[in-house]
Amino acid sequence: MRELIDTHRALLESWRHAMNLVGPGPLDAHYEDSLAAMEGLAPEGRWADLGTGAGFPGVVLCDLHPDLHLDLVDSRKKRCVFLQEVFSRAKKAAKEGTCWNAKVLCQRVEDLKDEAYDGIVARAFAPPGKVLDHALRLLCPGGVAVLMLAQGQPVPEPPKGLRLLGERRYEVQGKLRCVREYQRVDQLPEAAG
Repeated sequence: MRELIDTHRALLESWRHAMNLVGPGPLDAHYEDSLAAMEGLAPEGRWADLGTGAGFPGVVLCDLHPDLHLDLVDSRKKRCVFLQEVFSRAKKAAKEGTCWNAKVLCQRVEDLKDEAYDGIVARAFAPPGKVLDHALRLLCPGGVAVLMLAQGQPVPEPPKGLRLLGERRYEVQGKLRCVREYQRVDQLPEAAG
């Protein structure tokens, strides 16, 4: 049973228009995209969903890996309030002992601590080059960045210190999508002065 996803979907259906959480249309594509992108991922340690918005893909990642320490990061208060309510209600509905190690952080990604994460995920947060710049700063050495992209979306070469691990293509409701994984491979340059 997916208490977290079920609770998220129910609240998203009832709150989506009042809070402008997602665009029009069925919600299925958002869940299918997140599930397909997270397929085969074996996250460990501390992760962050950058610009989580309504909780995609963070809620799905958290439900698939309930022991993962996950920060869902968004600077918009209404989205954070929504996600806090989702986790509060899901915990009440969950079986005894079910616990998700997730925190909703209502702050800008630029304010997150350097080298704080073993992994990050991002879906429609910022242009890919900007996400990779954030990844270089936020990831511990060896950490992994997972970018969810539209098929054919231009992605610049990663900055020095990140290397492409792989790319996987998939389809969601007739639309081609792609997920790219990068790994931080070096230390940050020493500060001058």
